[in-house]
Amino acid sequence: MGTNLRALAATVTTVGMLTTVLLGAPPAAGAPAAPGLAPRETGTAAAGATVAGIGRGNGTVGGDLLAGHGIVRPAGINPPPKTEASAYVVADADTGAVLAAKDPHGHYLPASTLKTLTAVTLIPRLDKNRKIKPSEEACNVEGSAVGIVPEPIYKVDDLMRALLMVSGNDAAVALAEANGGVKKTLTDMNKEARKLQAYDTVAKTPNGLDAPGQRSSAYDLALIARAGLAIPDFREYISTKVAKFPAPKEDPKKKKKKKRGDDSEASESPAPAYYEMANHNRLLGRYKGMLGVKNGWTSKALGSFVGAARRDGHTILVVIMHHPGGFWDEVAKLLDWGFAARGKAAPVGQLVGPAPDPKPSSSPLAVRPSPTPGAADVGAAKARGEDPASTGAATPLLIGGGVLVLLALGAYGLRRRRRTPGDAAG
Repeated sequence: MGTNLRALAATVTTVGMLTTVLLGAPPAAGAPAAPGLAPRETGTAAAGATVAGIGRGNGTVGGDLLAGHGIVRPAGINPPPKTEASAYVVADADTGAVLAAKDPHGHYLPASTLKTLTAVTLIPRLDKNRKIKPSEEACNVEGSAVGIVPEPIYKVDDLMRALLMVSGNDAAVALAEANGGVKKTLTDMNKEARKLQAYDTVAKTPNGLDAPGQRSSAYDLALIARAGLAIPDFREYISTKVAKFPAPKEDPKKKKKKKRGDDSEASESPAPAYYEMANHNRLLGRYKGMLGVKNGWTSKALGSFVGAARRDGHTILVVIMHHPGGFWDEVAKLLDWGFAARGKAAPVGQLVGPAPDPKPSSSPLAVRPSPTPGAADVGAAKARGEDPASTGAATPLLIGGGVLVLLALGAYGLRRRRRTPGDAAG
């Protein structure tokens, strides 16, 4: 019996060593967090240097240097211009290189810049020529509005323009209704955010009006805007300076009949008319190469802006959040700096691409291979305030450890069976 126990202990020890080699030893109690997770107040990337952790990094989406709350910028060139914004990102939209940032993953109220996520989510889902009759609820949403009425005179195309050009809160709700309702649309928006790896973003409204738990970050808004720029209709909407929008027009003859008490024709839908709406982006037509995107403001969120401009075949993205006052000149200077720094500065991070779609297994019994996570993956889940076990970061560790323990027990049983061939089953 003693020999058998010693054999089992030796086998388990061997398997434990193998587990450590294959899966990585678990962090000791009280051990420091994985490198790159500690906030940095400032950071620089040496010119020409390769920035560690670009991509996913040690738990920070976009790279290690984007983990902090302060300014991170490349060395060897002039620093980016000052801004009163609490957070910003300057990035090369073509390559995804983040050129400079301040508190890029800080959580802030997005205000109407969240409408970029609404558009990116719904443009592929809705036929732009489909006619929409908004509900009374949609027509009476507070805040900025395009002035819709509950009549079937609007196309999805009209409402998308109103959403992105004049920040129509009412248009946002009408589009959400066309997608199956506000609740479904919020589910779709949050799924889209996860797909884009915009993990700082939680949508609670389709229009960006302040709501408990709603948030985003400068980094996430850059990811969402970059995804939008890849959609032709999105690019058209954000760059349109002036457009016609349907308006109800009551026919004078029907008015007279209604006064006489004849409602037979007055109940019909009024003939549509149009009025002009102008884009709220003040840099359109004023800043060379400005493509547009979206600005926003609420008393709690303060000013926010997502902008993109293209010059000489290159596109620069600038995002600012939580700005106390007028930001247009500051945004223009950040764009200028981005164009000057592009190609000369070592990136301080990276705008990551969308998460790959999960591939279904060919057989229901097939075992899907899972990447072996390390401390970085578990640290990433903890950094997002998630339970690593619930997110799946620790699941392969548990499964792998369990399989190896089973192998150990099997080896022990085999040894025991060889030594006592007369034992009965059961």
